[in-house]
Amino acid sequence: MQPNPTWDAASYEDAVDTLEAHNDDLVYKIWGGDWCKDCRKLLPDLGAALEAADVPDERIEEIAVDEDKQGPGVDEYGIEYIPTVVVEDDGGNEVTRFVESEDLPPAVWLAEQLEAEL
Repeated sequence: MQPNPTWDAASYEDAVDTLEAHNDDLVYKIWGGDWCKDCRKLLPDLGAALEAADVPDERIEEIAVDEDKQGPGVDEYGIEYIPTVVVEDDGGNEVTRFVESEDLPPAVWLAEQLEAEL
């Protein structure tokens, strides 16, 4: 999930502002695999958005899954599709979840959901 160096934070200012407003009270658990084309397409921009929002590295948990979509937490969190991003509060309660099929980029979709939920 290496941040995309060409991602333009200014074009996503609202999303970055929302992510930044909660950068010290949410945890991002991200399931993906470097073999997955959707992950390679979506996660670098999410990485760039989280970086632009100054989300601390310790609040981002990258979880690799194999080609059978097996890996840590897959069963516990009901992961079926990747990428999947589960956002939790500090108490471990799920706030929102992005799954690969959403019609917006992950950072934008998550920011909209966070605005609605928090």
